[in-house]
Amino acid sequence: MKILVLNGGSSSFKSSLYDVTGNEGAAAPRALWEAKVDWEHHPGAAEIQIKTASAVTTRSVPVKSPLDSLDPLMAMLPHRNDIHVAGHRVVHGGRAFRESTRITPEVRAGIARMASFAPEHNRLELEAIEAMERILGPDTVQVAVFDTAFHASLPPPAYVYPGPYAWVDQGIRRYGFHGISHQYTSRRAAAILGRDMASLRMITCHLGNGCSLAAIRDGSSIDTTMGFTPLEGLMMGTRSGTVDPGIVIHLVRHLGLSAEALDRVLNKESGLLGVSGVSGDMRAVLAAIDGGDARAQLAFDVYVHRLRSETGAMLASLGGLDALVFTAGVGENSPQVRAQAVEAFAFLGVKLDPAKNAQSPPDTDIAAPDSTVRVLVVHTEEEWEIARESYRVASATPPPVSPAGGA
Repeated sequence: MKILVLNGGSSSFKSSLYDVTGNEGAAAPRALWEAKVDWEHHPGAAEIQIKTASAVTTRSVPVKSPLDSLDPLMAMLPHRNDIHVAGHRVVHGGRAFRESTRITPEVRAGIARMASFAPEHNRLELEAIEAMERILGPDTVQVAVFDTAFHASLPPPAYVYPGPYAWVDQGIRRYGFHGISHQYTSRRAAAILGRDMASLRMITCHLGNGCSLAAIRDGSSIDTTMGFTPLEGLMMGTRSGTVDPGIVIHLVRHLGLSAEALDRVLNKESGLLGVSGVSGDMRAVLAAIDGGDARAQLAFDVYVHRLRSETGAMLASLGGLDALVFTAGVGENSPQVRAQAVEAFAFLGVKLDPAKNAQSPPDTDIAAPDSTVRVLVVHTEEEWEIARESYRVASATPPPVSPAGGA
């Protein structure tokens, strides 16, 4: 079954083509074709990079909106007539969508209702669904894989905010995000360790430009750091993470900030960028530290402090720990962050193998042999996880019956 995966964001769009049949194992196979579209750094145009097993090509196409790039992108797609399913990452499923699901008119309407919670993402994803129907044909099966679905198993004490209970009825609760990554990473970590998911207590650390932790027991998420939106929790590249809500009240009451200005400050001008004044990219922050930049050092120290604190919270929810897993850009590539994070839990007997940690090897246990907790680096494969979920849904769900009774 050939499955086209579409993973869209506010500044880029990734797409991959997989042949899923016979590839349901833990490790992600090589995509038949993959593409990345970047429009943030190319005003009025989109840069499309295509990778196949034999070549990498790049071209620029004029666009008025991000989705304009899909037509030229699909024109470069091999096996186009053989595609069985299009699988979409949808950021917010709310309370209605607790698992991946085949896209119907009712599902589209539900995704649209959730756009008030994630306007930048859900609306773009709806446009991508409509574009695929136009480009691949109305009979193409499409599947929505929700980034919130993996955290649908959160128990009420973990998802209810301590505000008025009416908030719960209004859909104001903790949802959690990065679920596709946490799901793949935890499953892959269990396979690397040769353990059954049901036997593991695990903390997965998705540390990229956006950052979140998940406490996973028996294969299910029981706690996580992101909440009603992806703004809660850890310090991130440009997002603040959790701050005292009184700060927001102060900024509105005394400095007159609007909702739009607060959104910009907390999502785009905070985190590593806001504290360091250098960049939201950990690599640039570390380079500035090497040059003696005190604010860059402070930004790193705050980042590590928040990471340790939230890891401790996940540990308390689990009541013990078998594996600590690092993934995404910073988690996979920063030995300094991993070493600092693990050092705080040395009193539990957690130890790194310094040589392995320095190498940042993907899909490897980097803990010392006598460590009481295994520590892994896992290369996250969100597109492959979307493909697997799409395969599962498409294989299990018969085509919808038309009102006239036809297939």
